[in-house]
Amino acid sequence: MKTIFRCFGLFFTLFMLISCGTQRKASKAITSTFKDSLYFEQAFAGLAIYDPVEKKMLYTHNADKYFTPASNTKLLTFYTGLTVLGDSVPALKYHVSGDSLIFRGTGDPSLLNPDLPTSKIMDFLRYRRECLFYEVPNYTETYFGPGWSWDDYDSYYTVERVAYPIYANRATFTQGDTVKIPKAYPNFYQKDLILDSLNLRKTARLSRKMTENGFFYQSAVRDTAFRQEVPIKYSPHLFVEVLADTLKKEVGLIREFKKFKGEEKTLYSIPSDSLYKRMLKVSDNFLAEQVLLLSSGVLADTLKTRIAIDYMKENAFKQLPDEPQWVDGSGLSRYNLETPRNMIKILEMITEKIPLEKLLDLLPVGGESGTLKNYYSADVPYIFAKTGSLSNNHSLSGFIMTKSGRTLIFSFMNSNYTVSTSSLKKGMEGILLKIRDNY
Repeated sequence: MKTIFRCFGLFFTLFMLISCGTQRKASKAITSTFKDSLYFEQAFAGLAIYDPVEKKMLYTHNADKYFTPASNTKLLTFYTGLTVLGDSVPALKYHVSGDSLIFRGTGDPSLLNPDLPTSKIMDFLRYRRECLFYEVPNYTETYFGPGWSWDDYDSYYTVERVAYPIYANRATFTQGDTVKIPKAYPNFYQKDLILDSLNLRKTARLSRKMTENGFFYQSAVRDTAFRQEVPIKYSPHLFVEVLADTLKKEVGLIREFKKFKGEEKTLYSIPSDSLYKRMLKVSDNFLAEQVLLLSSGVLADTLKTRIAIDYMKENAFKQLPDEPQWVDGSGLSRYNLETPRNMIKILEMITEKIPLEKLLDLLPVGGESGTLKNYYSADVPYIFAKTGSLSNNHSLSGFIMTKSGRTLIFSFMNSNYTVSTSSLKKGMEGILLKIRDNY
């Protein structure tokens, strides 16, 4: 028996030596790639690989340097939601005064949002017998975040953050290949279409006026069916108009928030997980911003992004290796800065909140879903991660499944590159495959 154990011990030691040797060779190869590859030659790249079982960093390259995280910022937002919000999203605050039901927004983005499960809000408002009044909440935020690109105001990914969104704060236009005029959803915005027959806007896509809801289109039959989402210019008055038009009943507007001294109730709308899944899978900027506003409303009586950020920095994120430079929920701002080792720690903290299996289901999967559907394909998926992209900046942070059976946490961040992002991803894929096959 002793001989058997001795042989097993020798075999295990030999296996570990071979494994460590293979890992060291892979690490050297990765370092050489960063040094010599055209993909990374003139750029600034950072990589951290961490084993959450051994609680050990396996490889680092500029892991303590700051990068523009872009939508990797949504991982901080996600952790905020897990920490502050419960299982369900608070939809609205309300109280009854005489024959009036007065309600106010919480930042909930689910009202008539076609990308989310059906909310309880519409039925609640539709079947109330009281007169409806929307009270503007204590909302002190600007419609765009600090450092956002102002000229993207009518691009689908730059939706205004507001106290109470409706229809995801956008108008969706579709046009078949046999008609000349787009059809608006909701139909409320059909009246706001403006013919641009001379193409004065110099674009084939629909475009919006900067300060109001006028949507320019060209009177032409398109070769193929067409669909475009355009952010709306929001106001509390517009919210009331659109809601009343949908409900087919009057909705009044109370512009000044006054703290109610009596009993105020909260209506909950959809499971929080459904919000997080879309936010992470397709990198929905609008939902990310609203998650921070929702969180601020739970922490205080004011909807303000900074409240949620300051709370998390003072409490949960004190344990990060480096102080996060964090200003918005989506990562649209270039003022955000994070280090790869920060992203590793945040992912590890998330796994302490929810089971890994559930987390992997929320994240994009290489070659299969979300923002990774067309990248990192393999017979067996090995990348489950959040992407983040702005011009000349691209990050990928999440989990990699190795052939040896380990589940490692990684953060791969790139800034200031001048090659195409598709080329950069090829270089990243080569390194990620080395990790999969050798760690």
